Amino acid sequence: MKPLDYNTGKIPVWCPGCGNFAIWNSIKKALASVDMEPHKLALVSGIGCSGKMINHVRSYGFHALHGRALPVATGIKLANPDMTVLVNGGDGDGYGMGIGHLIHAIRRNIDVTYVVHHNKVYGLTTGQAAPTSPEGTVSKSTPFGVVDSQLNPLILAMAAGATYVARGYSGESDQLAELIEGGIRHNGFALIDVLQPCVTFGGEYKYDYYNDRVVKMDEIPSHDKAIELAQDTDHYHLGVFSQYDRPAYNEQHPEITKGITAKDVTNLIQEYV
Repeated sequence: MKPLDYNTGKIPVWCPGCGNFAIWNSIKKALASVDMEPHKLALVSGIGCSGKMINHVRSYGFHALHGRALPVATGIKLANPDMTVLVNGGDGDGYGMGIGHLIHAIRRNIDVTYVVHHNKVYGLTTGQAAPTSPEGTVSKSTPFGVVDSQLNPLILAMAAGATYVARGYSGESDQLAELIEGGIRHNGFALIDVLQPCVTFGGEYKYDYYNDRVVKMDEIPSHDKAIELAQDTDHYHLGVFSQYDRPAYNEQHPEITKGITAKDVTNLIQEYV
């Protein structure tokens, strides 16, 4: 498989220069690297500009309700453990409406890869403040500035016990593809937080802003160092912050380990219909 093999033929309608284009290309590069067959991949998207991704990646696709992408992905993975499940959504979708689902997916160690488009704003609805917006951010929903504390998804994920935590940047497409590939290969829940400039409503957080502040990490840091780097407000460190092994959720259920699948359940139901 090559990256272009995952094109659907539908042309994206994101704003020119949107970071979603680079994430789209990185996803396809990652899929090609693992030689993913499209019929063995399920792509679940949340609501937002990022949610359009399912239209442009050749795979099974499910466009979930706002904040509900992870429950759908969990159901797919448990019903068909052999399916590779990739979740795609924005920071408002995942860290706002879906924050409760994120915590439970992490603690259960669901074997899915979650790519979050982190642009510090609700882009589709034209620029409201998101959970990742810094304090003081003036937006349509916060005309006097954000007073809430800014959410740090890396700290949150590591504290909750996520077994794969990484940060990428849409301006570093090749590295991002490697991080996504790592998440797909990882057995357990993988969070890849992606700095993705919203060129229309993102305010100062454009490519020039990030290009002056991103720093690539050469190796996975120790736990204490990872926490320190994730809290750095002067730089955005890119790479894998934490990775370790823990049994995935589906490996711990006897119904699944015995090989009982969705097909078996369907056959059982048909006996009584």
